[in-house]
Amino acid sequence: MKLTATWKDGIKFQTVHKSGREYLMDATPPYGEGAAATPKEMVLMGLAGCTGMDVADILRKSRVKFDSLKVEVSAKQTEKHPKVFSSIHLKFLISGKDLDREKIEKAVSLSQDKYCGVSAMLKKTARITYEIQ
Repeated sequence: MKLTATWKDGIKFQTVHKSGREYLMDATPPYGEGAAATPKEMVLMGLAGCTGMDVADILRKSRVKFDSLKVEVSAKQTEKHPKVFSSIHLKFLISGKDLDREKIEKAVSLSQDKYCGVSAMLKKTARITYEIQ
């Protein structure tokens, strides 16, 4: 994996994915303009996407049909620099008809304990908890 972050102005940086999609990062005021997600917010977006993809794929393979799947992420940071995540909570919101709770719990557990590399990295500094609704 390789990417480049290019300074745009102020303290904004832009990355370009191999697909050509561009992603902008900025800081919140007073340091930046708040024009885009912060790098830490992008890490949490990566976590939500990683575990969400795992769960969707595992449920599909388990023949669990769902209408919607959302992953809400909330995090707390340490007070001192470097401010790292100390705790992260994931809320999996799944809707559909006749959902099998046991299979959903297994899918989330497998994602968190075995497959999601972003969770594995973040667990080295933060306690990650989750709930399913």
